[in-house]
Amino acid sequence: MSQLSDAPYLYRCTLWLLETTYFASREVSSLYQTEPLIGHIALCYALGLAPVRYTNTGTIHYKEDLQQLNRAGVYVTPAAIAGTARYHLGQFNAQPETYWSAMGNNLLVTVPAGAWAEKNGPSWYVHEGERRRKLGTENRPQVGRIRALGIATSATFYVISTTPQQLPSYIRLGKWMSKAHVATEPVKPVAIVPQGTITGLLAPADLPDATTILAGDQITVKPTPLLQRAHLRGACYQLADGELVPCGMRFAVEDLP
Repeated sequence: MSQLSDAPYLYRCTLWLLETTYFASREVSSLYQTEPLIGHIALCYALGLAPVRYTNTGTIHYKEDLQQLNRAGVYVTPAAIAGTARYHLGQFNAQPETYWSAMGNNLLVTVPAGAWAEKNGPSWYVHEGERRRKLGTENRPQVGRIRALGIATSATFYVISTTPQQLPSYIRLGKWMSKAHVATEPVKPVAIVPQGTITGLLAPADLPDATTILAGDQITVKPTPLLQRAHLRGACYQLADGELVPCGMRFAVEDLP
């Protein structure tokens, strides 16, 4: 163990979900499931460290936004659920309330007032006066079940920065923009150790080249896989309570769209 001579600012953050929170982590048939974690990129936007745009045409801005955080010397780890995750299981039905509808192949068939629909083989057509148009497929679920993280679920993550940070106490998370409370505690490393086991979650792609992953459980989620119970050979900050945080992490943006 070597003595710590210089270190960035470290903040241990604990969040509590105040509303049911949904991320489309995994889709299994008609079940849309949230994994028991919160990704680090989602946290960057929720905390206001990365810019949240009022409108979006579908363009993904991860690369440019995370490059800015790298230049600013700011990094956020994924949030690991504390204890057992609470879940909420619900159903949804996206069919419109109309007097007539039909289920097609990846398509929900409805017609406007005064029109009528015709099925020809696997295709559907809508007749509006003299006009006949073919209905295209829709890449969206129409019915299904959602397994989301429940209220009072808590999770822990770290913010590492070369400059002091004032983090918000309340944030919005997930596709439903659910409310969560964040408690931030500044923590000070007491030493640097050459290897150890990380109890929280890591993004393995963000580790420095000098760090070797000896063991760990991979979680395959988008946009980048995560690692839990990782045993590393490489420099780690040791905190007063014995927790370890790897040194030199930065967002690996080179392979992002």
